[in-house]
Amino acid sequence: MIMKHLTGLQLMQAMLNGQIPAPSISETMPMTAIDVSEGKVTFEAMATDRHLNPMGGVHGGFAATVLDTVTACAVHSALPAGVSYSTIDLNIKMVRPVPQNKTLIAKGNLMNLSKSLGISEGILTTEDGKLLATATASCLILRP
Repeated sequence: MIMKHLTGLQLMQAMLNGQIPAPSISETMPMTAIDVSEGKVTFEAMATDRHLNPMGGVHGGFAATVLDTVTACAVHSALPAGVSYSTIDLNIKMVRPVPQNKTLIAKGNLMNLSKSLGISEGILTTEDGKLLATATASCLILRP
């Protein structure tokens, strides 16, 4: 499969369907795409004992990384073939501690896409909907 000829949505769907491997960050931060459409993504994630801070709680970087992923993927899912992106700003609000060894749901939503900038938002919740963290992101659109 030639990646540069796929749209962002086609690439994300190929990962979702197992046609191409997920990026290696999903091994470091256990997360898996479970739904992808243009401008919207949903991932499952789980913090484990590998993601703890010195106090024994889940490190804030776990939530930040998962939210960076879903906000960026929401932008990516709306890009044409051959166009990529780079996160240039990520604003995170931690609402409550991230639980360990529990399935979490992360959703990303594209808010605006221009020729040079994608703006998206994301939320991280427990399976039963308790809000853990929110994010907004700006992505620079990189055109050939």
